[in-house]
Amino acid sequence: MGINKVILVGHVGRDVDFRATQGGTSIAKFSLATTDRRFKDESGNPRTEWHNIVAWGKLAEICERYVTKGKLLYIEGQIRTRSYEQDGQKKYFTEIHADQMEMLGSPQGGGGASREEGGVVAQSFPDDADDVPF
Repeated sequence: MGINKVILVGHVGRDVDFRATQGGTSIAKFSLATTDRRFKDESGNPRTEWHNIVAWGKLAEICERYVTKGKLLYIEGQIRTRSYEQDGQKKYFTEIHADQMEMLGSPQGGGGASREEGGVVAQSFPDDADDVPF
């Protein structure tokens, strides 16, 4: 038995890239920055980690509609690693596959979707997940 669960709270780094697989399943991708102010980099700035977020189905559609650069989000999901070849070398790519998303902050401050919409649980990952168009 194993557990693969990640919880992130951070700011969206770029607008959502929204597409559909050949099977018609919606997929949304965007980056999320988490900052740890307790630790500093060489320049004295807080350490920031960048996470690649992937959402599927209904959750992807909600992300496409409401998520924009700068929004503060709560994300629950699983860590997934995939690989590809580039110039004869194998490269690895780590993503967070979101199961749940909640938009944080006040609605006046760009919080966006209601709690009911933001808390939608994504459907299980599609069988054609290997057929991702990007």
